[in-house]
Amino acid sequence: MKKITIAIDGFSSCGKSTMAKDLAREIGYIYIDSGAMYRAVTLFALQNDCFEGDQLDVERLRSLMPEIHVSFRLNKETGRPDTYINKVYVEDKIRTMEVSSRVSIVAAIDFVRTAMVAEQQAMGREKGIVMDGRDIGTTVFPDAEMKIFLIASPEIRAERRYKELTEKGEVVNFDEILENVKQRDYIDSHREVSPLRQAADAIVLDNSHMTIPEQNAWLMAKYQEITSA
Repeated sequence: MKKITIAIDGFSSCGKSTMAKDLAREIGYIYIDSGAMYRAVTLFALQNDCFEGDQLDVERLRSLMPEIHVSFRLNKETGRPDTYINKVYVEDKIRTMEVSSRVSIVAAIDFVRTAMVAEQQAMGREKGIVMDGRDIGTTVFPDAEMKIFLIASPEIRAERRYKELTEKGEVVNFDEILENVKQRDYIDSHREVSPLRQAADAIVLDNSHMTIPEQNAWLMAKYQEITSA
């Protein structure tokens, strides 16, 4: 069976990464979390004094971009890739609210997107990959053979994010998370460079009321349908 490129796009906290990771493992493809790459740049910016509150020093970040190398290593215990910055493990740190509340600001910057898209396209040159993000089917891999656009209500997504963070021991406020989800939706959809939008040939899935096994079964059926055509 020939290998294809699978692009999964959608709003924040829709479960894109979970869906993409599970599918990649099931079919033996490489999984790439493009969102983790932007989170990693955001974390680096926070660690290197590029932020004063929510205000980003864009020129300082520009000067530091050549120093940022994002990579992934397979975690043998989870069977999923972990994120590293300059060979340092950062998977847990990039998932905090501190990063979540600022990542859309960083991801909207043209030189950040240019650098990350180039890396993503290099990773996917040989096909046989599943990549999720905001602009995979429109900008990174516009010729992907399979494109999924994932949606869910802001309230459902905030509940998922709240549960994820509290299970990790973080003290968080649901209303703040909901507001963050809505702000990220607006920024992601209105940025000048590669805004979040549905590709014309993408298949839409609203997973607001689906279980993970149900969405995985749906995705596998779509994959089998496309690869057997």
